[in-house]
Amino acid sequence: MMDYNKIIKENSILESNRLILRPFSIDDIEDVFLYASDNIVTKYLTWPSHTDITQTEKTVKELYIDKIGTFAIELKSEHICIGCIDLRLCIEHNKASFGYVLSRKYWNNNYMSESLNLILNLSFSKLELNRVESTHYVGNEGSGRVMQKCGMNYEGKGLQEVKVKGRFYDVVHYAILREDWINAMNISN
Repeated sequence: MMDYNKIIKENSILESNRLILRPFSIDDIEDVFLYASDNIVTKYLTWPSHTDITQTEKTVKELYIDKIGTFAIELKSEHICIGCIDLRLCIEHNKASFGYVLSRKYWNNNYMSESLNLILNLSFSKLELNRVESTHYVGNEGSGRVMQKCGMNYEGKGLQEVKVKGRFYDVVHYAILREDWINAMNISN
């Protein structure tokens, strides 16, 4: 049987032209606070904006550092953490989901699409998963565009599917199958 955690650990640094996905370190706390304290960035996240850097320090230490599948998104040109992307395995069904967040200063530069493509490559080429899926809330269509750019397919909308920060949100579902990803890779090569 495949040792998924071992494979993720062996691939804990993923690199593209402009980005490095890497494990978080204590040095990332100030960079994380910049986006974690931005109400516009956190609007569609399940956690509230950070109001004090000690919240961010606790989050980074307890939830990000040494967590398998959680990657800091580092912008190579500036050597700073501009966001986070995590891969959540569901081994029983040979699939994964993911979540991401990006500092608003770096929106609309294709950084998140670049990050997600690295995660999809890891998921399908190294982990040999069958499916990768994710969601976004209605109102956060920018997140859906990232998924579309990466070849994910719209699968439907769950009406008032989740309650976040006291408000019900419709949830839009996207997914991509390994065979579709392989076919897309073959076409682009």
